[in-house]
Amino acid sequence: MLDKISAMKLQKSNTLSAFGGINFVFEYLEEGNYKSLFDKYLPKFAHQSTYNWNDVFCSILSIYLCGGECIEDLQTHLKAHFQKNPFINMPSSDTVLRRLKEVSEDNNQCHTKRGAVEHIYNKNSKLEELNIAMLKKLGAFSKRETIIDYDNTIIFNEKSDSKMTYKRNPGYQPGVCTLNEEQVLYIENRNGNSDAKSFQVDTLGRMFALLKLKGIRKVDHFRADAASHQFDVVNLLEKEVKNFYIGCRNSYIEKYFSQITRWEPMIDGSHEKMEVGEATITPFQQPARKVKKVPRPYRLIVKRKPKEDGQLNLFTQDTYEYRAILTNNTTLSAPEIARFYNHRGNMEKQFDILKNDFGWNHMPFSTIKNNTVFLYITALCRNLYYHIIHYFSKKVKTLKPTFRVKKFLFRFIILPAKWIKRSRQYQLRTYGLINFSPQ
Repeated sequence: MLDKISAMKLQKSNTLSAFGGINFVFEYLEEGNYKSLFDKYLPKFAHQSTYNWNDVFCSILSIYLCGGECIEDLQTHLKAHFQKNPFINMPSSDTVLRRLKEVSEDNNQCHTKRGAVEHIYNKNSKLEELNIAMLKKLGAFSKRETIIDYDNTIIFNEKSDSKMTYKRNPGYQPGVCTLNEEQVLYIENRNGNSDAKSFQVDTLGRMFALLKLKGIRKVDHFRADAASHQFDVVNLLEKEVKNFYIGCRNSYIEKYFSQITRWEPMIDGSHEKMEVGEATITPFQQPARKVKKVPRPYRLIVKRKPKEDGQLNLFTQDTYEYRAILTNNTTLSAPEIARFYNHRGNMEKQFDILKNDFGWNHMPFSTIKNNTVFLYITALCRNLYYHIIHYFSKKVKTLKPTFRVKKFLFRFIILPAKWIKRSRQYQLRTYGLINFSPQ
């Protein structure tokens, strides 16, 4: 076998890149003039600096679109493929990390009313504003209705300041809002010992204040899980959104299940048969009276399906498994609300994309404040990728708008190519074909 390899004729080319397709992505970003956003919202580079923020951002985007996992892949694997590239001057991984550190902001501490444990969270005002500006530029707020989902996710790690999570492993537990089930709207990094329920009303309050500051119209729909089943959160949502849909803890509302006399059959998104009913309830009566607020009635939408083990529930005296949603929506039917709330499960898909396609499982820094910058920058990459894949899927036959990064890499990015200078102009010479659709 070694004799056969030695007999092959090998031609060397120091300028040949295996990732020629990414040049079309760089061209798309240059035409969109996203560089102006980086220059406006991020700290200025020195005039003599070799790099700019566009170089730093495109370098990070290149890592994930070219199959990398961590910042170090820039220096180890990718830099040789981007020599003499007219779109980007790729910095070293150390330069990228140093620049990201410059954007970090100090941590904030807080305590629960009855607890002595210190809770640490980190937000980043510069990147919050940059993300909103980019989403506006991408037209993310131009849809007929605005839907926001909120959830927390655990990022397991052993950083110097990470704390023990409820799953008995150290990590962070950031709170994340997504926009229209497609893009990341807001991130607030939390340490692992801060559960999803604690201080959630403060996190959401800061997010809504940011939207108001940026002139975003009132949110049409807001969805969250049972960690948001709190008086303070519901009270805030009454002021900030038109319709909210909050998962309920059965221990709080199972006493109302017996009030439901009419159950409608329905099939959910997983084609599973179940029944849905509703009741009107007035929750949070005691905390409302404490702040001298009149308790308000809401719709309780309840789904039930037979238990697989057939075991009797001692409280409800039946063999059903119940799930409930608290909402102020008075126009949609109970099955419509149940189906609409089921789409909140898309949050798990977004977390999977962020962790496995855009590096959240490989945070580069040892502190929470610096890693917050990394989470936001990679979320910006994810938001841009949503539009990149939609744009090129209209032009390339082998692409679909639902493709994850890996398929985009194999079907578009991997294309041997090199830049040549001819008549004082750079031209891209490719050694393969892209099946562009006829215009």
